[in-house]
Amino acid sequence: MKNFSTAVVSLVFATACAALVSPAAVAAAKCEFKPDAPDSHKVVRGDTLWDISGKFLQHPWCWPQVWGLNRDQIKNPHWIYPGQIVYFDRTTGRLSLGKPVGAGGTGGTVRLSPQVRVEGMGQDAVPAIPSGAIEPFLSQPLIVTAEQLQGTPRIVASQEGRVSLAKNDRAYVSGDLKGGTSFQAFRPGKPLLDPDTKQVIGYEAAYLGTLKLTRAAKEANEAHSFMVVSSKEEMGVGDRLLPVPPTPMLNYVPHAPEQQVAARIVSVYGGVTHAGQNQIVSINRGAKDGVDLGTVLELYRHGGLIRDRTDTKEMIKLPDEKYGALFVFRIFDNISYALIMHVADTVQVGDVARSPE
Repeated sequence: MKNFSTAVVSLVFATACAALVSPAAVAAAKCEFKPDAPDSHKVVRGDTLWDISGKFLQHPWCWPQVWGLNRDQIKNPHWIYPGQIVYFDRTTGRLSLGKPVGAGGTGGTVRLSPQVRVEGMGQDAVPAIPSGAIEPFLSQPLIVTAEQLQGTPRIVASQEGRVSLAKNDRAYVSGDLKGGTSFQAFRPGKPLLDPDTKQVIGYEAAYLGTLKLTRAAKEANEAHSFMVVSSKEEMGVGDRLLPVPPTPMLNYVPHAPEQQVAARIVSVYGGVTHAGQNQIVSINRGAKDGVDLGTVLELYRHGGLIRDRTDTKEMIKLPDEKYGALFVFRIFDNISYALIMHVADTVQVGDVARSPE
């Protein structure tokens, strides 16, 4: 199967004098330039960080290292814009950012350290990825724990006893809103099992739509009044509510995790067992395991056990075979969502995802 490449991150830079990322991250992913890397690349509309990184680097997630970004700058980066030029300094093994001199200049080029352009707040900057790729997954897929299921508010009645609710319909909700006013409606799905422990680590709930509080309950046994703001699927009595999450930041920088991560593919979003480029998967590692936004993990086919029929008849573990990479863009405590970046084979539930070597 052909190798694929997909951009998932915003093209971002910080000052050239910044400290390098941690030694652990450097050791986790050896950063090497391609033998045929160009001397420069002019940024144009449609460019993405993953694609530009791939022009210079063997591993695109080495970008923070060759720019000298530290952990704070990875989390709070700056934007880059079309028209700027990425230069490769072969002597220092670093990249720098500049722009060509205009017609009124003195000729040649001016090579600058990574520069910040504030106006427009990134509106004209190189985007993270075509908007349809991950935006629907930034807030809509829900991972819910057993504890959350026990305490979430629930729809107890509908306007005029309707079976299903649509936009602008009224819903009546019981439960503690904890001061919230905007909620997502969801329906608990099948449990997600950790491929290693076989334990339930969460429930991938079906996203149904959004509701807004119109009147809070005045008495302990009174229902809250809500209005349906949007409806993706039919919702009705018994469906649950969770607060709408904050609007996510999209200017992630790809990087190897700070600590070694060994994960497994838990599910492919949409309920299928195989996935390819641009599809969403969940892994059995999250914030508690040191995974953060922008973490890149390499994909391996999990090597099974076979019996040695040639000699000892003992069971032998086959090696895991590397075939791609994924990028983490949404994190829960024990589970994360990731986009499949490039693959040479189909991704299967149970496959290994671990720190770059």
